[in-house]
Amino acid sequence: MFKMIRAIILSVSWAVICAPLTAVAAGNGDVTFIHMGDLHGHLVPRPNMREGDPDYGQMMGGLAYVYDEVKKIRKAHPNALLINGGDTVQGSAEALYTRGEAMTQVLNLFKIDAFNPGNWDYLYGTERFRELFAGDKPLANWHALSANLYYSTLYEFPETIYPKQAGQRVLKPYMIKDVNGVRVGIIGLTADRGPQAVSTRVMEGFTMTPGEFEVAAAIPLLRKKHKVDLIVLISERGLGANLEIAETIPGIDIILSSDMHEESRKELIAKSGTILVEEGQDGTIVGELTAHVKNGKMVGHSWVQHRITTKNNQPDPVIAAKVAEVRLPFIKAGFVPHVNPINASILRTPIDTVIGFTKIPLHRANFAGAKDMNAVIEGSSHDFLADAFRMACHSDLGMVRGFRYGTHVAPGPIKLEDIYHYIPIGPQIACGKIAGDDIRWMLERGADSSLSPYVGWWGGGWQIAFSGLTYDLDPYKEYGNRVSNIRVDGDPIDMEKLYTVGGYWYVDNPNMINRHKAWEINVLKDKDGGILDGTDIVAYYLQMLPDHTVNPELNRVHLLAPLPKPISESKEIQPLKGVYFPQY
Repeated sequence: MFKMIRAIILSVSWAVICAPLTAVAAGNGDVTFIHMGDLHGHLVPRPNMREGDPDYGQMMGGLAYVYDEVKKIRKAHPNALLINGGDTVQGSAEALYTRGEAMTQVLNLFKIDAFNPGNWDYLYGTERFRELFAGDKPLANWHALSANLYYSTLYEFPETIYPKQAGQRVLKPYMIKDVNGVRVGIIGLTADRGPQAVSTRVMEGFTMTPGEFEVAAAIPLLRKKHKVDLIVLISERGLGANLEIAETIPGIDIILSSDMHEESRKELIAKSGTILVEEGQDGTIVGELTAHVKNGKMVGHSWVQHRITTKNNQPDPVIAAKVAEVRLPFIKAGFVPHVNPINASILRTPIDTVIGFTKIPLHRANFAGAKDMNAVIEGSSHDFLADAFRMACHSDLGMVRGFRYGTHVAPGPIKLEDIYHYIPIGPQIACGKIAGDDIRWMLERGADSSLSPYVGWWGGGWQIAFSGLTYDLDPYKEYGNRVSNIRVDGDPIDMEKLYTVGGYWYVDNPNMINRHKAWEINVLKDKDGGILDGTDIVAYYLQMLPDHTVNPELNRVHLLAPLPKPISESKEIQPLKGVYFPQY
């Protein structure tokens, strides 16, 4: 309750102090938004291996190709606003080892109008976040906005490292842009959680709220005091949570969403009339949304999804040159060693080195209605990683968290940089023991955070991946009853037995593997006792395989019923029919 009251008071007080009181005539005109989001450190194109996609097998994304599309839209709409959604400075080796600077240097050339941070943009700690996005001269010139990000109070965190700023906002909550005779109010929301897979300490000194109260307070201030004609929410809460906001808080015209990596093949229109779109991940899609405003109200819109491929687009030479510059110290042509800022391991191998091969596509991207594995439940990339951790520990089980980000690897060579797109968060790998009952509840909690009909319970990830374990899953049963027939190496799981496992380990959670309590933990080291990054373990695994080739066994999870169908023509990855609104 204290957080709610504080959020509303701060929203009102900030706006009252800064609000101009001059009258503004109702606007008429068109405003175009160029939207990209969840870039996740991807500087160069990668293949598309998603089942059923029109550009299956093509190379997609790459910032030089993204900017080519941005230029085309700007040529047609010279005053278009470029919006960058969250989760930008994490997701690759280049981003990790420069603590986000590689992405910042390239995207600073894009002339971004507004940015809403994502949970992974906090990976390098709050001080680095402030350097990148806060203050008068942030390293990223993207105009970061967040109405729901605060400095922790002494009440919440007595040892806060920002006592002078306690209770204040870290970033501006919104901005106002005058475009083509239309006054636009843009509200920013960051995530409502930090990068939980790493450590709670990366959020030291910051506090997030869900954001609903801040949005509800900002809308009347923008309408009445600032006299805006169009209200746009740029939010890293994901389509499901943003749909809830649209349905419960009136007055939002457009929501430019990010976080869940959904692809808006067609815009989602809420019952309230709010338009919602999201642009997938890795820079593979750029959205173009034009709002038509008359007498201070949005009266129509047009929406185009641009799929960024090396066939549809040409690399912009300036951006391509900057990408090549920031990548040079990481590839064979100009490689120098780097220290991992999270775990202090040393990168000694150029990231464009081929470290193995795969017989099948490696990814976790299929839509919920796919014939093969769907991403909510399972992915070949995660099965592959879990197998690597299991072999490294010679354990009963291997496991890896059900993360949404990653890359696609086509059948053929696997490069070290591909593994960094899967593991760009600095874990080490440890072996230990976890009880069968704990494993069962891991599966239940994971299923609830992805399949609960209450979108507010969704955890931002998908079902945890295991090696050596299979089970049945009923997506329609209630929490505690979705998982059945759990088997370890073919035998029914013993709830009282301690099973050996291999998975993520962090020094600030020394008694946990994959963020779960474990016993008799042994952290893997190199032959000299040095630190090994999780990517090192995967590379060693590939070297141990015949012909250095992986071919993971798939379909380890048996769905007892299909996942819900999407609620619109967009084939959303997250089963949005789970949103608790009967009319949908």
